[in-house]
Amino acid sequence: MNIKARIPLVTLLLTLGSTPAVVTADESQAELAKKLNNPIANLISVPMQLNYDQEMGTGNQGDRYLLNIQPVIPFSIGEDWNLITRTILSVISQDDVDPGTDQSGIGDVTESLFFSPKALTENGWTWGAGPVFLLPTASDDLLGGGKWGIGPTAVALKQEKGWTYGALANHVWSVAGDDDRADISSTFLQPFLAYTTPRHTTYTINTESTYNWEIEEWSVPINLMATQLFKIGKQPMSLQLGARYWADSPESGPEGWGVRLTYTLVFPK
Repeated sequence: MNIKARIPLVTLLLTLGSTPAVVTADESQAELAKKLNNPIANLISVPMQLNYDQEMGTGNQGDRYLLNIQPVIPFSIGEDWNLITRTILSVISQDDVDPGTDQSGIGDVTESLFFSPKALTENGWTWGAGPVFLLPTASDDLLGGGKWGIGPTAVALKQEKGWTYGALANHVWSVAGDDDRADISSTFLQPFLAYTTPRHTTYTINTESTYNWEIEEWSVPINLMATQLFKIGKQPMSLQLGARYWADSPESGPEGWGVRLTYTLVFPK
């Protein structure tokens, strides 16, 4: 695999490592590992997910480094409900995706709001639902869609005996933006299955599939990841390493294998 160094992205990743996340001081490692597997847990976290993909563009010669900064912030809205905000800000560096050109900068922002009951259902499920927004923040036309978007999002999961399983989904329609850019009608599906060992190691398989209704094509990466929760001194944190295979993608999309590295910090009060 021809993986080139990206000093600005590595520097940014290390700098963002100082961003805190808050949990209660007496929270056990096991409970923390469980919460980190739940995308709508009552936990502030800031995962920083670095992805590498290759064989992109019309000539299959392009590659891309994609850093997703994904703060998750819950708010209590009464005795029975939480509002969980999930933001995805993309920092992108790519070569030859558009043949003969390079781009580096910020991509579009996706903002999801989940209204979630604090109590589990009778069958032990956790769920949340709300709106999702697409913000055209890209610093280059080739790094974003140039459209404002909105739609519904929902997630449901269950955790038992070390297992976490469920799915997250959303759909975004473009509602405004650059008239010269293509309209957006996109469905995102993320079924996931994870198992956490007594040593707080989590093994996860998921897909992050997207169906583009405008061009009627799928993007289907299958992700295999291992995550270790640990402490340095009193500081808990997690590190994830994974690989993914592109089972399907548009003609100019990624192909073959990619790599993922995710770093998350949590800070007791």
